[in-house]
Amino acid sequence: MNYHLPNEVIQILNKLADKGYQAYIVGGAVRDLILGRDIKDWDFTTDANPGQILEIFSEGFLGKDLQNSLTLGEPFYNNQFGTVGISSDLGLLEITTMRKESNYHDFRRPEEVEWTDKIAEDLKRRDFTINALALNKNQEIIDPFSAKEDINKKIIRAVGNPDKRFNEDALRLMRAVRLSTQLDFEIEKDTFSAVKKNSHLITKISWERIRDELFKILGSNNPRKGVELLRSGGLLKFIIPELEECFGLVQEGPKHNRVYDIGEHSLSSLEHCPSKDPLIRFIALIHDIGKPKTVNIQSDGNVTFYEHDVAGAKIAKTISQRLKLSNKDTEKVERLVRWHLFTVDENQTDSAIRRFIKNVGQENIEDMMAVRVADRLGGGTATATSWRMEKFKERIKQVLHKPFSIADLKLNGEDVMKELSISPSRKVGEILQKLFEEVLEDNSKNNKEYLLKRTKQLT
Repeated sequence: MNYHLPNEVIQILNKLADKGYQAYIVGGAVRDLILGRDIKDWDFTTDANPGQILEIFSEGFLGKDLQNSLTLGEPFYNNQFGTVGISSDLGLLEITTMRKESNYHDFRRPEEVEWTDKIAEDLKRRDFTINALALNKNQEIIDPFSAKEDINKKIIRAVGNPDKRFNEDALRLMRAVRLSTQLDFEIEKDTFSAVKKNSHLITKISWERIRDELFKILGSNNPRKGVELLRSGGLLKFIIPELEECFGLVQEGPKHNRVYDIGEHSLSSLEHCPSKDPLIRFIALIHDIGKPKTVNIQSDGNVTFYEHDVAGAKIAKTISQRLKLSNKDTEKVERLVRWHLFTVDENQTDSAIRRFIKNVGQENIEDMMAVRVADRLGGGTATATSWRMEKFKERIKQVLHKPFSIADLKLNGEDVMKELSISPSRKVGEILQKLFEEVLEDNSKNNKEYLLKRTKQLT
């Protein structure tokens, strides 16, 4: 089968081959060519060493460690991975010298890297068979581990001994789940048994790398499957133990016709979240994270979770900080979990609507609505919205179209100065601000008689 390759890709293969070197497309790019998927990352391997690659591609650049080695005239070994990057319209293209690795340490990096001219040796060190493929300029596929067969069967299988693969780089535990989720493949039995056996090794990996894999799972077409695999594979309890606590906790007592598990509700909310944004899906997943800490089983058997939104916001912040989210994203997660129980009432006043906007943040309103839809559908309600919610949205639009400011108060700075017999000063502005905040809470107070009276009381 002939695959359509971009010109930039063909040029790299040809330039290396013209100089007498082996040249291959490797890894996920070959897998995705076979599957007919869009390719985001093009990776190449060759028997040329980094210095020789740079002689061919003068525009290429090295990683920091390799740059130092070149400057010092040192040989390329140990943790020098031998990767040359080339910027292109396709993004960053990476050419890596074929290598074999040994003696991994810290469950992530090999202590020794040795160059090789055998493509099978290079493919042997890779994580899963579906990534252990190579394609040359003649579009011949090198497949020493029956990857094409696994692709046809939709199977994620470790290359060789799965225990060894996961001990080399423990992030592969999450990669197995991520690939299964993204590709809708099943993890092969022995490989998944090794995931469960070695799940504790995920604690050896940096939180930044864990976060990136988690958010790729959440951004997939089937994030619920991904989180379920993280749980059944024993990984979730190390990544988000607070969510693990939600499973087995009953939402409603015997008086109610509908009884469901908080953990299952969290998964269902994730599944039904209308937003494609992994961060909003993350919020939908953990919006009830405060319930285990606030559960109260009453004498009649009913269960309550008073102020679980307040407790949940604090826990959500802790989780976000653990995952090394940015301050901006952490604040958003905390805020939307805190206010996800907002009241929807067609008779709410303008001031109540303004309080909602202030609490949630105007920039977060649409995302807050997505979390509410996720919560609603995740709780078993048949429809994504209600007529009250639609009215509420209209009221928000109306309030936003008529913004309220200090200039809208029924008195001004001159009135304050006249009432208090004072000259222009900072105090005038402070009084106006306090009056404005009161009127935001209760618009009925915006009458001159009341405001003048409060002006005297505020001095």
